[in-house]
Amino acid sequence: MTGKAQNPERAWSRRQALSGLAATAIGGWTVVGAVRPGQARAAGVVAPAGFPPHLDVYRRVFENWAGEIRTEPLWTCSPRTGQEVAEVCDWARELGWKVRPVGRRHGWSPLVVADGTRDDARVVLVDTTRHLTGMSLGPVAADGSAAVRVQAGALMEDLLEFLGERRLGVTACPAPGDLSVGGALAIGAHGTAVPAAGEPAAAGKGFGTLSNLVTELTAVVWDDAAGAYAVRSYDRADPDCAALLTHLGRAFVVEAVLRVGRDDNLRCRSYLDIPSRDLFAAPGSGVPASRTLSGFLDATGRVEAIWFAFTDRPWLKTWSVTPNRPLASRSVTEPYNYPFSDNIPEPVARLAGQVFAGSWAGAPLLGQLQYLIAKIGLTGDITDVLTSPTLIRDLLTADVITHLLAGGLRSDLWGPSRDLLLYIRPTTLRETANGYALLTRREDVQWVVHQVTGHYSGLLEEYAARGLYPVNGQVEIRVTGTDDPAVSMVPGAQPPLLSAVRARADRPDFDTAVWFDVLSDPATPGLHSFCRDMERFLFDTLDGDRATVRVEWSKGWAYTDTAAWAASDILTEAVPASHRAGGGPGWDSARDTLNRLDPHRVLTTPLLDTLLP
Repeated sequence: MTGKAQNPERAWSRRQALSGLAATAIGGWTVVGAVRPGQARAAGVVAPAGFPPHLDVYRRVFENWAGEIRTEPLWTCSPRTGQEVAEVCDWARELGWKVRPVGRRHGWSPLVVADGTRDDARVVLVDTTRHLTGMSLGPVAADGSAAVRVQAGALMEDLLEFLGERRLGVTACPAPGDLSVGGALAIGAHGTAVPAAGEPAAAGKGFGTLSNLVTELTAVVWDDAAGAYAVRSYDRADPDCAALLTHLGRAFVVEAVLRVGRDDNLRCRSYLDIPSRDLFAAPGSGVPASRTLSGFLDATGRVEAIWFAFTDRPWLKTWSVTPNRPLASRSVTEPYNYPFSDNIPEPVARLAGQVFAGSWAGAPLLGQLQYLIAKIGLTGDITDVLTSPTLIRDLLTADVITHLLAGGLRSDLWGPSRDLLLYIRPTTLRETANGYALLTRREDVQWVVHQVTGHYSGLLEEYAARGLYPVNGQVEIRVTGTDDPAVSMVPGAQPPLLSAVRARADRPDFDTAVWFDVLSDPATPGLHSFCRDMERFLFDTLDGDRATVRVEWSKGWAYTDTAAWAASDILTEAVPASHRAGGGPGWDSARDTLNRLDPHRVLTTPLLDTLLP
């Protein structure tokens, strides 16, 4: 989803991997043709002139989650302290280089580097995940809350394990555990949760983004008095902290303190038998509330709908706070409990390989196959296989079904929050995604969901009638609250100014956000124009008195018919306007603060230069 045509060699290697059942994610840096850390001096690599001599600098390729952004080998270093990061920034300022903090590269938008960045670019990547990984816990208060200090390169799965061992946790978090904490904070990462009907507030736990849990940040910023970059800590009540909480990569946060609370046991249930026409029904249509998304939201507070393309029954997951294991629930003690999605099943790899090799019209079959595999793996029900098209029946052999059932059924799971909230491994099928947050009233959630899914379905049919199948993945819908600074328990706490779910000062009734993503293979014909049409509907039609539309920073947005992050009116008008809506400190205050903390624009990219000039 970049402005360039996809590299044929890159596309071919992807297809080969799928058809060869090796569609595993690139779990670390791509090191082919590059020099690994610790080998630079031995290999005779000459560091850039003047680079801090006590830091090993080496070359590595940057490649993001879906492979859409890939660079030539770039200079990379791995500082051990915030002060060493400051030294790199000072070096970069003096010589006209850019410094880019890097975590696990699990993102889609070019907030770190642009696709195709050449090896002679004056850009140095700073890998936070090698050394900046420490964490420590403060005292646990009588109300069960605590503060955890964590460095930017620590992984979310490690942080949640650290907390879980001490019976602490968060309300919600992103499903992949292979995210750096610094990366998650930079873009305002989220899970899916609002209070269920009658659910009491829990000390130290909130329903917005991870950024809203911050009580203190430590960042590398420009110090005018010293004439150099320096390490500085910011209390949550400091107005400057408000811009750093979700900084989009326009700053370098090296450490954060997060407010957390007493851990909850959760029950996660999966449903695959509710038609989309009921789950996403219009309010007042006569569908019982118990079969609608908002009905499940009221009952449990935590929902996610995964709707495979060209199918009519989404995979609905709900999580509910459940202290004791229900008799029907399967107890789990580790995360990642859906092996059929973590490890690409052989039939999906075979059919996906054909689709991605150019048989794009196979998308409906691929969607149906993914739904059936989820249904078998979750419930053991194979009745739909018997009435499936011949190709799918041929793929779902007895051996495949036996393998899917081997780990036991997983439609009703129970355990500590970490083990239910983390469920996507790097080995899952890697797709691109667009992403939007729609702020609305809690009572309008069903209306928003009906409007968006209805337009999506109609658009999908319209494209198919033209012989185009732009979506071969799924729609994902999650629901959160807005960011309430009081959750941090810091007096005078400021909101994350650039959070997609920062509350509107003039609309306190907009207390909920519906997150909507469409996932597909990045090389799919018609994908960009489809995403453009969806985006224009959201901004031009849905945005108004009943909803405010904001982009999800880490994903795809600002579409033209050939590229993402390229529509100038979205970049320079619609996105800033969505954050200015409602008045109060917001877009302009965040931009001005970030520019003041990095006046030399050492910490920026071409996209950020357009977005936050």
